[in-house]
Amino acid sequence: MDFQHIVGHEDIIRHFKASIEMKRVSHAYIICGEADSGRRTLALSFAKTLQCEEGSIDPCNKCTSCKQADSGNHPDIIFVDHEKPQLVSVEDIRTNLVNTVDVKPYSSRYKIYIIEDGEYMNVQAQNALLKTIEEPPAYAVIIILTTTLDRLLPTIISRCITLSTKPVKERDIFDYLKENFNIDDQKANFCVEYAQGNLGKAIKLASNEDYDRLVRSVINLETNIYKMDAESIANIITECDKHFKISMSEYLDLMMVWYRDILMLKVTGKIDKIMFKEQVLTIREQSKYLSFNELEDKARAIDKAKIRLAANAKLEDVMKLLIMTLKEI
Repeated sequence: MDFQHIVGHEDIIRHFKASIEMKRVSHAYIICGEADSGRRTLALSFAKTLQCEEGSIDPCNKCTSCKQADSGNHPDIIFVDHEKPQLVSVEDIRTNLVNTVDVKPYSSRYKIYIIEDGEYMNVQAQNALLKTIEEPPAYAVIIILTTTLDRLLPTIISRCITLSTKPVKERDIFDYLKENFNIDDQKANFCVEYAQGNLGKAIKLASNEDYDRLVRSVINLETNIYKMDAESIANIITECDKHFKISMSEYLDLMMVWYRDILMLKVTGKIDKIMFKEQVLTIREQSKYLSFNELEDKARAIDKAKIRLAANAKLEDVMKLLIMTLKEI
């Protein structure tokens, strides 16, 4: 968990290192990027480096502070927790940040707060945070992680340095997967294309013990969805319920990729950029009768399913509604 082991995000790392070297560390940062894009790793690496007893632009990985950071037990690196899945409330911000920020660091130069899921802060929570950002103690550093800036108040954004993650090069992701996972080139390439520059997504799929079954299940569903009867749909849902509870996000993402492949083939007529290359005949056939609007509707239906699952809706109900919706479109 340090800068030298991060794949990609060179611009953000250079910014962090320069701010440390020039002693111009800001009191508030926003790291914006899609889920699993490396925001948390960047924030923790920056926090670890700031707290390192050597005071360099790279952590020493030997001092007490570095060891505490690596173990997740650093007293002056604080995660702002929230109990509700899609809400960071004013009480969460007050309890975990506002009410403790005036207490000086326990053992380090800085007291660093990391707010995950910043997009879920309601207006009251952001207003409570704003007061601290406007007049922070000299030792306080607040890092907000968010998937979008649209949900943050302009007054919050204007008082923070905003850094946005960018897609990681495909070759870098491929090399990382080959070095760290026992997978063949075909699987590595599939994971790379699936991830679309998001290393975290590639790692999740590459390390998924259900990878082969996951991919086969999606192919079976998307190949036969228009002729599925109630029993076939029930079998798919049972399989998801038994085997893919942890992997449903990846399952839905792979379903999305199927329709992206159809769109790619529909627009370009080329197969070199589609992921499900072995199913090209089925994809080509579906591309003939699915309109652009229908493909957009299908993508929207999958997005809604992901939102429902994130809100702890019953998996069986979500999948049944999704499959029926995809059949009807």
